[in-house]
Amino acid sequence: MRVNCYIDGFNLYYGCLKGTAYKWLDIAALCGKLVRRDDEINRIRYFTARITARGDDPDGPTRQDAYLRALETIPHLSVHLGHFQKTQPRMALAYPPPAGPRTVQVIKTEEKGSDVNLASHLLLDAFQRDFELAIVITNDSDLKEPIRMVIEELGIPVGLVNPQKPQFRSRDLGRLSLHFTKQIKENALKACQFPPMLRDDL
Repeated sequence: MRVNCYIDGFNLYYGCLKGTAYKWLDIAALCGKLVRRDDEINRIRYFTARITARGDDPDGPTRQDAYLRALETIPHLSVHLGHFQKTQPRMALAYPPPAGPRTVQVIKTEEKGSDVNLASHLLLDAFQRDFELAIVITNDSDLKEPIRMVIEELGIPVGLVNPQKPQFRSRDLGRLSLHFTKQIKENALKACQFPPMLRDDL
């Protein structure tokens, strides 16, 4: 069976990589563990956005750039970038003091575009019959409708892999008629690491 994998990069990172020793994750190796031995991984699409330096983590963009370069050494993997939007909205305080302001201005950073990009490529590839099975790594309920369309309208099976802890699994995604659902486990992350040194064209 020809398989395409669609990776929600931030959902994966914050779900099971942040704060662990497994951030140097070989996505192709992980996807290989999600398919049967006779399946063929046709392509892997990885969706993320470039981060900016923060006061508490000035080296974040450098580490991310190194990881994206590592991913690009995988022949059948493509990286699709969204963007970050930074605003300063005024928001209500949860517990305002009896005498004082009831709102406060905050710095709000939102990642934009990754879920739309994933949905768009998933649907376009499905319409073009680029795969016989799609595997989507996410826990984002915003992707319920495009996944449903691939399954119900186009008749192509979709497997869902949850990178979050089981208790945080999306109920909306769980209601879909999925080909399978799987949970990313620590031993899989440990077994699917890039070697310490990689070479690319840069």
